[in-house]
Amino acid sequence: MKLSSLASSSEGNCIYVGTKKTNVLVDCGVSAKRIENSLSELDLTVPEFDGILITHEHTDHIKGLGVIARRYGLPIFATGKTIDAIFDYKNLGKVDKSLFHSIEADKPFEIGDMKVNASHIWHDAADPVCYSFYSEEGAKASIATDLGDYDEYLVEKIYDSDILFVEANHDVNMLQVGRYPYYLKRRILGREGHLSNERCAELIEEVATQKTKKVYLGHLSKENNYEKLAYETVKISLHNFTLPIEVARRDTVSTVTSVS
Repeated sequence: MKLSSLASSSEGNCIYVGTKKTNVLVDCGVSAKRIENSLSELDLTVPEFDGILITHEHTDHIKGLGVIARRYGLPIFATGKTIDAIFDYKNLGKVDKSLFHSIEADKPFEIGDMKVNASHIWHDAADPVCYSFYSEEGAKASIATDLGDYDEYLVEKIYDSDILFVEANHDVNMLQVGRYPYYLKRRILGREGHLSNERCAELIEEVATQKTKKVYLGHLSKENNYEKLAYETVKISLHNFTLPIEVARRDTVSTVTSVS
């Protein structure tokens, strides 16, 4: 199992997940050109991919989907309500509807040699999900971003992952004193908004185990967070763990984590 972030922030998100025989993208929230260039840094090309999984329909997760779909014709997986919302996106352009495959949370499906399980999350979208991926060798990678909060259901779903990619969107104090209007602050801090650095650390502490080899902190806000603050907040909170932690950046490809 391999994972690398091509882009991660409130401005655009795209993550690579692969097994021995299967490659997928999670979200296409940056331009097709940027996705192509980022994959080239990993010695990969889009035609080598077997599908695209969409977490939800917000612009920072589907911005480049239309171009990628028209250019390469890859299968696209998302919940039915998310698919409907994607086709309401004014910048999608004309896309062959037959490329879309409707999936349901808690009903695992397969792409090549990869098993995928979607899980419900709290976010202000049509039917948002996060994903866990399983290789034939038993490795597990989980991606959980764009969630205002979490509960025992989600803890159970992403527990004991070899690789964790978790949202650390904002520092609460920075957000509260920042320039965002009140309604937007309220949205971000709400149950269907985004996860703070502190709440991210609490989630990691609940789901990480001795099996966990790497944690990525993703979806950082440009206005209300910065890399060192997110890293230090989580690292200090996880004093019982000695986990390798990496902040996924908005403008560069992350390291590739491989587990067997």
